Formats: sequence, C-alpha cells, structure tokens
Amino acid sequence: MSTVRKPIGVFDSGIGGLTLVKALVEELPSESVVYFGDTARVPYGTKSKSTIVRFSLENVKFLLRFDVKCIVVACNTSSSWALPTLRKYFKVPIIGVIRPGAMAASRRTRNKKVGVIGTRATVESRAYETAIARIDPAIAVSSQSCPLFVPLVEAGWLNGSVCRLVTEQYLDPLNQQGIDTLILGCTHYPLLASTVGQVMGDGVALIDSAKETVAEVRGMLMSQDLLCDQHAKPRYRFFVTDEADHFTQLGEQFLGRSIRSVERVNYR
Repeated sequence: MSTVRKPIGVFDSGIGGLTLVKALVEELPSESVVYFGDTARVPYGTKSKSTIVRFSLENVKFLLRFDVKCIVVACNTSSSWALPTLRKYFKVPIIGVIRPGAMAASRRTRNKKVGVIGTRATVESRAYETAIARIDPAIAVSSQSCPLFVPLVEAGWLNGSVCRLVTEQYLDPLNQQGIDTLILGCTHYPLLASTVGQVMGDGVALIDSAKETVAEVRGMLMSQDLLCDQHAKPRYRFFVTDEADHFTQLGEQFLGRSIRSVERVNYR
C-alpha cells in the first residue's frame, strides 16, 4: 500500500473520540480511519500521569499494527500528559488536540477571558493555560474539571434534568468569571454542547477542539504530501477493549451514521 493510502489512526479513552472521527469523515472524506477506544479503562481523567502515559504508549503501539500514516490523540487527557513522550518514542507524526483548541479560542475571544472544561487530569496539567499563554499572554484562562461529564456521555445521558443540573453546578463558576469563550476540553463534551450552550448563554462561544484538530491534520498531510486522492474509497475500522454493542449503539449517535462492525480486542 502506498503511504498516501494508509489510514489515519485515532485513539481515545472511550467513545468520545468519535466526535473527532466525525469531523475527519466530513472534512477528509477520502481518508481511511482506524479508531481505537480503550473502553475497558475509561475514564483516563481520574488516573495518574504515569498511568495515562503508559496507556497512551500501548494505544499507539496498537494502532501502529495497521501501518497508519499518522496518529491523532483524540483524548485531551492523553494530549495533556503523554504527547511529548509519544513523540519521543515513535517516528510516525502524532497530533494532539490541545494546541488547535487553544489557537481557536485565542482567535475567538473578544474580552480575553477564556474558560476551559475538562477532566481532572487535563485541568491539573494546565496544558491549555500553557498553550494559550504562548499564543497571547494577555488572555486570562479559567478552568473547571467536570468529572461526571464523561460517565454521562458514555451512558447516553446527553440531555434532561439530571444533565442540566450537573452542568449548572460545574459551569456557574465560569459564568461568574465573565468568559466569552469556552473550550470543550474533552472529546466527549461536544455531545453535551446543547446543554452547555443553554447554561452558558448565547454570548459564550463554544470551541470544539476535535474539529479544530482536523484542520491541523489536513495541514500536516498536505505539507508531507500524504493527503489521499479525492476519488479514493475510504475504509473505517473500530476497535474497543470492552463490550462492543454499547459502543456501536452510542457511536452511531456520535457519528450520525451506521457502524458496520466494532471489534473487541485484548491487545496487552
């Protein structure tokens, strides 16, 4: 297989990375994708840095079995803690979601007050604060961990009174900070965008890091002459480490299209 026709590898702690796959399919419709969701060990956001790095290394090794031409770390937690290690140990181009999201928020904010919501590990890493400070040190960043959001999404509780109540509890401090831009710092969170938008109000722009990352993937592929021919027929493969039926059912909501098959693997 020519390098151009090789697939793009994507991994996430669970099902949330499918928001990024959806953006890939929409923006780069000729590209094949191999998706790996570590559903047996989700969420990563409650784990230690060393565990997150170890899981991320294992995920990349799994994707390399499919001779991928690049890897997208859809997980914000892994991007926050593991990206430098991954780039050190592997030659394949590896793209994270932090920098694209930070750049988009820096462009969008008008009052230079940006909020970030993410897992505990992502927030504690201060990865978004660091990335935004490099772009514009004048921007004030307020962060809030939302540990219940991932379980809500994985369970399919994307709206309703419980979802609304939890969202209000988490986001009230950010509303009080007067932010005008909010980074959805976890690939699961765009599924809650409707509720988040209602709680934050029309004056707050929501930044989906997953969508922003796809633009960076396109740029990297173009710069290295790896962009697939527009007439190529893509192939999509999905792998998980836990029960596949739930992933398939909820995953079709994420993608807005049917998933033909999901393979369960024990890759360790």
